[in-house]
Amino acid sequence: MSGPDVSVVICAYTEDRWEDILAAVSSVRAQSRPALETLLVVDHNDTLRDRLDREYKEAGRVRVLANAGPRGLSAGRNTGIAAARGEIVAFLDDDAVAERDWLRYFAEAYADPRVMAVGGRTVPVWASGRPHWFPEEFDWVVGCTYRGLPRGRVRVRNVLGGNASFRRSAFDAAGGFATGIGRDGDKRPLGCEETELCIRLSRARPDAVLLIDDRAVIHHRVPAVREHFRYFRTRTWAEGLSKALVARSVGADKGLESERRYVTRVLPAGVARGLRDALLARPGGAGRAGAIVAGVLTAAGGYLVGTLRVRRGGTAFRVPEVTTGAGAPGEPKAPAAPGPGLRAVREGAGS
Repeated sequence: MSGPDVSVVICAYTEDRWEDILAAVSSVRAQSRPALETLLVVDHNDTLRDRLDREYKEAGRVRVLANAGPRGLSAGRNTGIAAARGEIVAFLDDDAVAERDWLRYFAEAYADPRVMAVGGRTVPVWASGRPHWFPEEFDWVVGCTYRGLPRGRVRVRNVLGGNASFRRSAFDAAGGFATGIGRDGDKRPLGCEETELCIRLSRARPDAVLLIDDRAVIHHRVPAVREHFRYFRTRTWAEGLSKALVARSVGADKGLESERRYVTRVLPAGVARGLRDALLARPGGAGRAGAIVAGVLTAAGGYLVGTLRVRRGGTAFRVPEVTTGAGAPGEPKAPAAPGPGLRAVREGAGS
C-alpha cells in the first residue's frame, strides 16, 4: 500500500488492563491500512512484559519492549519512538480500541509534507453510562475529545496524546515527550505532555502543520472510578498543575492560547445550556452547569499552586533527545535503564 509506513506505540503498565491491552493490539492488527509494526512498551513491570512476550511470541509485527527511561507515560512513548521503524509513529492508549480506518486517515494527511502531527477523535465508553452531571465540555478529564474542539480535518495547536501520530522527523527537530509532566501509572493524573511537545515542535519548525481529523476514531474505556465527582475534581486540579508546567516551558502566551478561548467561549455556552436544561426539567442540567464552574475554579487553583511551585524551583522536568529508528530487525528489547537513545537536552523547573 502506498504512503508512509506507520509504527503504532501502545504503552502499558498493569496486568489489570490485560484484556484491554489485547483488544487494543487486535484493533491495530485489524486496520484497513496495516501498521508496519505494533510496539508494546511496558512500564517497569517485568511480570506484564514476560506475559506479553509469551502472548505475542509468534506475532511477527508485534514487539514487546521495556520502558528505557524513568517510570511514566512520557518515557514509555520515547522508548517506542526510539525503537520505531516507520516514518510515522502513532500512539494508542492501552485501554482503547481503534476503528478500522484509523491509520488510513492518519496516513492520508501526511501526503502534505508540511504536516508533522495528526490527531483523531476519542469517544468515551462509560462503564455505567455517562453520568447526567458530567459535561461534554470536560470529556478531556477522561482522556476523550471534548465539546468545543473543531470538527473535520482542521489545523490545531496540539493533538491529544492517546490518539495521535507524528512524523518521526518531528522528534529529531523538537526532542521527545518531556518527562516529569505526564502520567505515572494512576499515581497522579497529570497530563499536557503532548501540548508541551506540540508547541515546542511548532517553535522548532515554524512551517509545521498540526491537524486533527475527527474521522480517525478510537473508543476509550472509562472505568467506574472515573465516573465520580471526586476523580473529576482531582483531574481538573492536576490539569492546572500541568498547565503551569507547560507555561513555564513554552511561555504563557502559547501555553494558554487555546485555553483562553475554551474558558471565555466554550464553557460559558456550556453553563448556559445546563441552566436551560434545568429550567426545562431535563436531567442533569443544573449538575452540568455546576460541574463546569467547579472544574474551572479547581483548575485555576491548581494553576496558581503550580505557578508558585515553578517560581520556587520545586521539581524538574526533562526534554529528552530521542534517537529515532533504533529498532532494527532482531535487535533485543530496550534496556530497563536509560539507554543512549534517550538523552536529556533541556531541563526546567516544574511541579
